[in-house]
Amino acid sequence: MKLSIITINRNNAAGLEKTMQSVAVQTFKEFEYIVVDGASTDGSVEVIKNLEPEFKHLKWLSEPDSGIYNAMNKGIHMASGEYIQILNSADCLAADDVTEKMLSALEKEENPPIFYGNMVKCFPNGRQKVDKGFAGEEITMLGMYTGTLNHDPAYIRRDLFEKYGYYDENLKIVSDWKWYLQTIIFGGEKPKYVDLNVTLFDMTGISETNMSLRDNEKRKALEEMVNPTILADYDAWSESIDQMKRLKRHKWAYKSVWFLERCLFKLEKLKK
Repeated sequence: MKLSIITINRNNAAGLEKTMQSVAVQTFKEFEYIVVDGASTDGSVEVIKNLEPEFKHLKWLSEPDSGIYNAMNKGIHMASGEYIQILNSADCLAADDVTEKMLSALEKEENPPIFYGNMVKCFPNGRQKVDKGFAGEEITMLGMYTGTLNHDPAYIRRDLFEKYGYYDENLKIVSDWKWYLQTIIFGGEKPKYVDLNVTLFDMTGISETNMSLRDNEKRKALEEMVNPTILADYDAWSESIDQMKRLKRHKWAYKSVWFLERCLFKLEKLKK
């Protein structure tokens, strides 16, 4: 099996049904689908049972868990696919043929560790915005310090979890970001990108509505993983570097700032 798609859910029957239906209608059927339910009491199990006949390869369980990442880890342990995709309850695949297109594009690559596409952000007012993430650019420490690689439009080679460990279950929101930091930045793995809208992401989820917890968890992870003297430089200069990167997109603005900096530098030298 090339791909295992994993959906985690807890007491979100409506969201789960939407997610499962988007997976069930895929034109390509030769993938494994795994649903990990956290002992829901809202009819989620009935949704799984009702839709079970729509899938060729389905595994599911419903039992208590200790959180989002505990459920994800359970799903990964259940998976037999070479690659896994985490598609959380209420998120959807972007089109009926997106799995077929992703696997076709993946075949043209040389077994990349991570293969990702675009995530379409879906806001409560109906607005949508395509997020291409790094869009194939090299993912650097600065990029991960200020952002992340989107999780649900990514196909992750399953053996990476054996090599780098599973998701940190002590975190509630940013364990996937922490895992990417370990794998891509410190592990040197090189993701590959395809310009394809893969998933529709529900912007009412916990990672988008609890920014304070997200920022606190990211800070804790950075302090655990990054040398304090290196982290101090990122704290001091990351915003300025990002500003210069944005300015470089506009030549006239960048040249103006460059000219001003040169003038100030020469004035400082004259004062000395």
